[in-house]
Amino acid sequence: MLRIAVKMLIGKGAKYIGLLLGIAFTSFLIAFALSYLAGFMTRGFALISENPQADVWIMDPAVDSTEHMTNMPVLALQRVRSIEGVQSAVPLAVGTTDVHFPNGQFQSFEVIGVDGATLSGLPPLRGNLSRTVLRTPDAAAVSAGGTKGKLQTPLLRADQWPRRPHLDVPTRRLRRGDVVLVNGHRVRIVGLVESLPRYPPRPLLYTTYANADRILPPEEHRLTFILAKAAPSVSPDTLAKRIAARTGLRARTVAQFKTDTVRWFLLNSEDVGDMASMIWIALLVGFGVTGVMLYMFTEETLGQYAVLNAMGATPRMLLGMILAQAGICAVLGTGIGLGMCAVVGRMAASEADYPFRMMWFSPLASAGLVIVVSLVAAAISARAVFKLAPASVFAGR
Repeated sequence: MLRIAVKMLIGKGAKYIGLLLGIAFTSFLIAFALSYLAGFMTRGFALISENPQADVWIMDPAVDSTEHMTNMPVLALQRVRSIEGVQSAVPLAVGTTDVHFPNGQFQSFEVIGVDGATLSGLPPLRGNLSRTVLRTPDAAAVSAGGTKGKLQTPLLRADQWPRRPHLDVPTRRLRRGDVVLVNGHRVRIVGLVESLPRYPPRPLLYTTYANADRILPPEEHRLTFILAKAAPSVSPDTLAKRIAARTGLRARTVAQFKTDTVRWFLLNSEDVGDMASMIWIALLVGFGVTGVMLYMFTEETLGQYAVLNAMGATPRMLLGMILAQAGICAVLGTGIGLGMCAVVGRMAASEADYPFRMMWFSPLASAGLVIVVSLVAAAISARAVFKLAPASVFAGR
């Protein structure tokens, strides 16, 4: 009976292809939406990923992500360093301010101040430059942070630092040796950083903690995070609990802080709602196209089902045939959709720097929802078969 069901399905070439395309499109949209979600979540905690040497992140108790931050007193650093089990602890300052370019243009940057002694938290510099160049006076390194065209400075020397702004002039990308102004302070660019892209995208300016304290707008406190490394005999989870208990600060392991950040994005990011809408559209397309196409296919083959019924096929056998047809379309359509998603996502990530990351749950969720769509479509189609009266079909009624 299954062989007959397959031959009936393939025999309707146009409707068979329509079923495959409908399911493939459903699978593609679901997998792409979930892969986009994983991609921008990964970029959301890029600051954490850039500091692999840290075992525990310490912050103000109100901080719950790398996007929702406030600063704490610098004395907190000494308190953390005094706790047993802490092998080392370094400061990290994070702030936002406007950077003014030589032609009068300005751009909002995220300023990251790393420990001047260890330079912990500074990603590698392009061109194999030594990271120690950041210790020179007024030095900073920049990164696009996932943006496009935000690091532009005047191409011609005559357009640099004029009395009046030269806004519509030829520009080039910032490079080593260029100078910008940050809150009236001269900052010299010493290199470009191989940092991870951010979400939301933003230009990044890396400098030492002391320099960040000088160029950022005045605040009561400057210390945003403390990055602690656990002693060899102490687990990060144990150390985090110990620091939280003794200081009253929030202390999270790397995995916990990434989870906190993901949770914050899920609750506060508008893009999560956009992706949920995309999944709903995929399901509606799946139910609409797959359900209608399979129902039309079943209606057109009622005569064949009537013959099988008259020959002694039970309702269970007929249901098995419909499920087999829906299952074949589901498997092949899901495979086509996931393949399209992988190819399109790879191209989008490499060519347009799109936040795409296909993780293990994307194909599983896509396949699971396609199964639900296929079962519903099969149930709708089976209803017509169960109501089938062979005598009526043969009589043309």
